[in-house]
Amino acid sequence: MKYPLSSILQEERKDMTIRECYEKTGSDYENILKRFGKFLKDGSFSDLKNALEAKDGERAFRAAHTLKGVCINMGFDRLYNVSAELTEKLRGREIEESEELFEQVEKEYRALTAVLKQYESEL
Repeated sequence: MKYPLSSILQEERKDMTIRECYEKTGSDYENILKRFGKFLKDGSFSDLKNALEAKDGERAFRAAHTLKGVCINMGFDRLYNVSAELTEKLRGREIEESEELFEQVEKEYRALTAVLKQYESEL
């Protein structure tokens, strides 16, 4: 049985090696390593945070939209879902009342990157 990469990662399974993750998902081992590394280097989350702090609705929308796209492409469903909600909230380029959604995005982002960083030695 194959499991989505996002569900495996977001269970925060500390007993699984990256190779076991590859085998369980049936994915290409080198591709998974490459994807993890690219995600950890992606600046979309920090761009979003900086734009919200600067109260720049245009930049915040673009950053949220980019983060949403990266997440859907990589199968990071939980982060995708909250970033999609924030993207829709920011679609009008208004940042008012986006704080709570951003906090959810930040929580999911931190959880996901903590899991990915457990595999950093293999990246």
